[in-house]
Amino acid sequence: MPKLLYAIENVITQMSDTEEKPKDQQPKGVFSNLMAEGDWLYSKAEYKKAISSYASALAIKPEDKTCYVGRSRCYLMIGQPQNALKDAEASLKEDKFFFKGLYQKAEALFCMGEFEFALVFYHRGKKLRPQMQEFRLGIQKAQEAIENSVGSRSVKLKIEGDLTFLQKDQENTQPIAAIQNLTKQKKKTTQKIPKSEKTTKQLLGEFYTDKKYLENLLKDEDLVKGKTKGGERLQDVIHGYLSYIDSCTEFRTQEKATGAQEKERKESQDSKRRKDAPLEPAPLLLESLDNIDAALTCGNTEGGLKKAQELMKTVQGWSEKEVPNKKEVLANLHSCIGNALMDLGDMDKAIEHHQKDLELAKECELPDAMCRALENIGRVYAQFGRFTQAIEFWEKVIPLTHGGLEQTWLFHEIGWCHLKLDRHQDARDYGVRSVAAANEIADEKWQMNANVLVAQSELKLGNFESSVSHFETALTQAKLQDDSSAMNAIQKALDEAKQHFPQ
Repeated sequence: MPKLLYAIENVITQMSDTEEKPKDQQPKGVFSNLMAEGDWLYSKAEYKKAISSYASALAIKPEDKTCYVGRSRCYLMIGQPQNALKDAEASLKEDKFFFKGLYQKAEALFCMGEFEFALVFYHRGKKLRPQMQEFRLGIQKAQEAIENSVGSRSVKLKIEGDLTFLQKDQENTQPIAAIQNLTKQKKKTTQKIPKSEKTTKQLLGEFYTDKKYLENLLKDEDLVKGKTKGGERLQDVIHGYLSYIDSCTEFRTQEKATGAQEKERKESQDSKRRKDAPLEPAPLLLESLDNIDAALTCGNTEGGLKKAQELMKTVQGWSEKEVPNKKEVLANLHSCIGNALMDLGDMDKAIEHHQKDLELAKECELPDAMCRALENIGRVYAQFGRFTQAIEFWEKVIPLTHGGLEQTWLFHEIGWCHLKLDRHQDARDYGVRSVAAANEIADEKWQMNANVLVAQSELKLGNFESSVSHFETALTQAKLQDDSSAMNAIQKALDEAKQHFPQ
């Protein structure tokens, strides 16, 4: 703590100077010191004082998105989710892909009882940072909350993926209004393609059972008149999910409906567009991104990849004047293509696109995009068993992180790679760092994971007493989460570790 205490002392000594100088002449270190003070106060559960520190920092640098996220966390801890939501939205004002802001917005919405909208933003964050456990846990708890809100007649929903197309321009509206507007819009603009029941079942796959169940729920007049804990009508919630399933069905139908007629129609439209007027970049970009989201949401990785590649060619043909943030858009598309290629098992091409994402992020000086690219490169190498390379790139992320769950995950993954390489001492050291980071944010899931990593490393190093101790701690955390599969696995490992003790 000496460095942090020194930073806080600097804040105190510099505050008087700050009051006397114009904002643009204040010492550069004041802002970072105020941020450090806010983070430290948050870790000590002094949330109101932390809010004051973050507010002072924002007075110096009002556009800092990380600072808004820090204050948003504090507002949640003192029971002010509305203010937390405002700060989360402020952090996303200039960068809608800022994953920390997306997480805070989801958390604020969840605390406000807006479980359906929270689920949307958890999914959006998971798409941007699929390796981050916090988004996965958020999706799980939001789905459970929605089911609990319905009551004993829970709806079994298996829909996975990015639900951002449900949002579009509805982000600042209330859930009921958003779903109603979406339903009205679809009725006006979408012509349903007639399908037989057999065809529908083939298209939907596992979603078919959910669709029939939801349709049966709508027949229960007493049920649909009820409301969730957040105040939404169950009828609107159910219609929202049916709308989503229908959009997936239509998309899959359109993907299958290839042939000469479709090709001719597209060529005709392209020709007409070329004759009438040049394409407007912004509307086309938004429409194309929606189509990519729809493809990936419905599990059509190859279709989404193709659309992303086509969009990239189009964007590359535009000028910086037409698309001011052209390089940032291209970076996101490279990231999207890289993740799709990884899912399809093409490691070399996936790495190539993530490297391009990294280059553009560095060129545009986008720290969050740099983190994204470095983490994704590490993920690709780790998935294909190239652990040394994964460690190399993940270690570059460490100085760019600001603690929290991201750092917990990062230390754990680096330690796990060292363990796979039989570097047991390094694995133990990173495991200990992961435990410390998980303890700071009181995340039971990652406390368990990190303690298991330390226990495994200590076992390999022959430190049996320490190994047993960490396995026992992990077992306790698994019990707190009522995770039976984790309990069984840890108990088995614990029993094996105990066998090394002298009889």
